[in-house]
Amino acid sequence: MAAISASQVKELRERTGLGMMECKKALTEAGGDIEQAIEDLRKNSGLKAAKKAGRTAAEGVVVTRVSEDGSYGVMVEINSETDFVARDDNFKAFADKVADTFFAAKSEDVAAVTAGELETAREQLVQKIGENIGVRRAVVVDAADGNLVGAYVHGGRIGVLTELKGGTQEAAKDVSMHVAAINPAVARPENMPQEALDQEKAIILAQPDMAGKPEQIAEKMVQGRLKKYLAENSLTEQPFVKDPNQSVAEFVKAAGGEVIGFTRFEVGEGIEKEEVDFAKEVMEQAKRS
Repeated sequence: MAAISASQVKELRERTGLGMMECKKALTEAGGDIEQAIEDLRKNSGLKAAKKAGRTAAEGVVVTRVSEDGSYGVMVEINSETDFVARDDNFKAFADKVADTFFAAKSEDVAAVTAGELETAREQLVQKIGENIGVRRAVVVDAADGNLVGAYVHGGRIGVLTELKGGTQEAAKDVSMHVAAINPAVARPENMPQEALDQEKAIILAQPDMAGKPEQIAEKMVQGRLKKYLAENSLTEQPFVKDPNQSVAEFVKAAGGEVIGFTRFEVGEGIEKEEVDFAKEVMEQAKRS
């Protein structure tokens, strides 16, 4: 069995709030699989939820552009190797040029849009700065039938485009701010994938207080908890971050609109950064010399 590293224990503690020994035991039983350890803890210890993984491998920025009439918006992630470069004015200027180009092209095709002039600019910047730089992904939200788009970027690292049917761009921007802060899984309860519901149901059924319950009572409890799960993870049902006394759906309705959907980018999400042990690296080099 693979040894459990201190970094794995640290991540599990940060995501669950549980003690070090409990986290280490859960990881050992799960063979080092953090997601499996979280699922087991939810089944066995009554852990209600865990923070999402924050594995930020690449640095960089997220940049958005929205048309004046709100008819469409573009969001792009541009990566660098270090946060220091991500704050560099030359890098920021390149990121703005990338966003403007995607906005003009109204396209999500990274390979096609970055070919030619942008690729030349990228290569020149790499030579100047000495770090690898790349355009990772882009999304275009083209609002149809009079819908509108609003955008919000937090600290250059989290960007959101939200589409509303009716309402105002300001309301769409406020909803984007909510999405940036709360990170809902889906826009509406009916958008939740069946796979996610099945997994949550399995977790609920495995929790200690479900043991020995008659089938009908157990099913009622499961449905009640699934309803709560959907409310907590669906944008429209969440308490609005700027006014928790109303849901996001209620806020948007008051502005004359309805939530259609959203897209959220966070710099480096889903890419695991290789951790380098510099002391070990130096020792190995010294042995070879």
